[in-house]
Amino acid sequence: MPDDFASKVQRQIERLQHCSYQAIEAEVAQKRIAWFQRPDQSAARYDHPTPRQAFDLLFFDYMGLAPDELPIVTETDTEIVWQSANPCPTLEAVKALGLDTRTVCRTAYEKSTQAFVSQLDPQLRFLRSYEEIRPYTPYCLERIVRVDFEALMRLAIEEARASRQEGNKGYGAVIVLEQRILAQAHDTAVTQRDPSLHAEVNAIRQAARVLGDSNLGGAILFSTCEPCPMCSSLAVWANLTTLVYGASIEETAALGKARIHVSAAEIVEKSPVMIEVMGGVLQEECLALYR
Repeated sequence: MPDDFASKVQRQIERLQHCSYQAIEAEVAQKRIAWFQRPDQSAARYDHPTPRQAFDLLFFDYMGLAPDELPIVTETDTEIVWQSANPCPTLEAVKALGLDTRTVCRTAYEKSTQAFVSQLDPQLRFLRSYEEIRPYTPYCLERIVRVDFEALMRLAIEEARASRQEGNKGYGAVIVLEQRILAQAHDTAVTQRDPSLHAEVNAIRQAARVLGDSNLGGAILFSTCEPCPMCSSLAVWANLTTLVYGASIEETAALGKARIHVSAAEIVEKSPVMIEVMGGVLQEECLALYR
């Protein structure tokens, strides 16, 4: 290995020995966001950024890799799939320490990469296969896909309307991983006489059953209303990557709804988990549910 690559591997070994995965994730995310937000970066001028533009920006402009190290498998307007085969200090450090890339890369480097991509457009989603990942295969299979936030929020709105028809309070939630819907649910607290059965709780439970895994890393939760502290906390423990809501706690409280005045962002900020929180998607349509 060249000396400069060897030194990168050694630094990564020391980092993995002395820092928590959460600390590494936060440091990497901060560094990547800071690069993206430099005054000399013009990427924010893209009107409708594509998966290809995100791929080029991340790997060629930011990381300085060569195209032949990242052969493209498939590419469309809404998805790009590639095999990462570049020299990787993290891979070599993990091997030297006897760790597992499926744990290290998922815990420390998946959400921090999404944080970079979201600076371009949060509807572009970075995803990594943990079945096809080095050193267990000769490459890491990765992709960036475009997800339609408004279309998915409309499904949550349909769930909210179904909730009202059943005699519940009118909240809907959807969970998506890649472009696959894992769960569609609404609140059933009234009809099932269980105050914990909010739309988000029902959706998270359903998604965990579908995946056979309580770790929902990579997934997005869409909710017609900003999740309450209970639901935001459950999102933390489920390790969701992103929360997207329509109407906020403050807005629905102003309409007379009983809300606990603690935002989802505040819960996440005080948690050990990195989660994106975005509001205002189909805001007026969601607010109309509660008028």
